[in-house]
Amino acid sequence: MNTHLHLVPPLGSLVPDEEAEPTATELAAIEAELPAIEAEVELLGVEIALLDRPVTELDARRLRRAAARAQNLLRDLTNRTNIRSWQDGGVA
Repeated sequence: MNTHLHLVPPLGSLVPDEEAEPTATELAAIEAELPAIEAEVELLGVEIALLDRPVTELDARRLRRAAARAQNLLRDLTNRTNIRSWQDGGVA
């Protein structure tokens, strides 16, 4: 009896079609998350730029702005997800 648990399909095995490509629903969810992802990447870029130099007032303002934008977009995304879940009869 084979008792091995495969988290990843073994080499040479075929992956079922439903696992190979994202569904339209999954693509829509990714698209909805894109602004928040881009804001987090922007914030990370600002943080990286500040690693090797003293922080100026302009840098601090840029960092606060990028952090606030990322936070606001994540909050909005979470709220939309919770509202959609509630409307579908799920628990928010």
